[in-house]
Amino acid sequence: MNSFVSTTAIEAEPQAATEEVVRLTDVKRRFGATAALDGVSLTVKRGEILGIIGRSGAGKSTLIRCLNGLERADSGEILIEGRDITGLSEQDLQPLRRRIGMIFQHFNLLSAKTVEENVALPLKIEGLAKSERLKRAHELLDLVGLADKAKAYPASLSGGQKQRVGIARALAARPALLLSDEATSALDPETTRSILALLKDINRKLGLTILLITHEMEVVRGIADRVAVIDAGRIVEEGQVWSVFANPQAEITGSLLGGIRPQLPQHIAGRLSATAGSEAILSVDLAGPQAQGALFAELSAALPHSFRLVHGGIDHIQNQPVARFFIAVPARDPALAGKVEQFLMARSARVEVLGYDTDHA
Repeated sequence: MNSFVSTTAIEAEPQAATEEVVRLTDVKRRFGATAALDGVSLTVKRGEILGIIGRSGAGKSTLIRCLNGLERADSGEILIEGRDITGLSEQDLQPLRRRIGMIFQHFNLLSAKTVEENVALPLKIEGLAKSERLKRAHELLDLVGLADKAKAYPASLSGGQKQRVGIARALAARPALLLSDEATSALDPETTRSILALLKDINRKLGLTILLITHEMEVVRGIADRVAVIDAGRIVEEGQVWSVFANPQAEITGSLLGGIRPQLPQHIAGRLSATAGSEAILSVDLAGPQAQGALFAELSAALPHSFRLVHGGIDHIQNQPVARFFIAVPARDPALAGKVEQFLMARSARVEVLGYDTDHA
């Protein structure tokens, strides 16, 4: 089934002149003694997908609530399409909120209304005639692949179908910005992939700006252009997704990546010594052409020893090869590990000596 249609009838409103849909500058928000946001600054460009990732309690939910005006920042600037919303009255916020669509983890559909009525609800609130809002609802249901579910009620839908309805409803008022608050957390992996593919397709066809709040690196890898890592209310790392995955700088980023990047097998990691062993175990992170080149053949030619590939693999993120390998270097020459490290770092690899294997013969 083809889930998507021509964008002629569903295109967003004409774009504003600014290239930035969102700009936050030194935004702070406290709850008592707790700093939920502690000087957050970031931008989201028009047509971009930005993933904001962090653990529970990092400040993600407060950030998204400040963006849609449900929370008021204590200080700093929040600009949406060039307009600072921090000092706006509730009345002045209303037209701006129509420029911001929201999709939620638990769908937030009204059980007593049909699918088409749920999608059309923002337009009813806006005061559009019934014929206009139902026409728009049917266009959007066609876009998300649910044209045949217009008269159904949410209780009859699967989780993935409910989220598609939520996406259609979020697009009803032709927003400039779509906020996704853990929108795939309640879905199974296969359904998550289909929802991410839908969002990516909508982003591409409509030029829609999307800001994703998530704790799942798989979501960021699957859809985002850039990623910002939030920890204790601060942005601790930001960059292109492939670059951050290849070379995480913050400890929290490395921890969040632990589930999807190759890790040294536990039976080897558990027997490493900090001082002595038969082999030094090195982790090697690479991105770009070097990740697919003959690096280890060149290494063996330059330093002729019996290197072993212990574990690792190559991924492709944003069409960029990103690799992580673990290699074993004979420890009988104490200087060899250092030479290997220098050789690899000269070729833009990130290298760390993890320890010495005490058990390998």
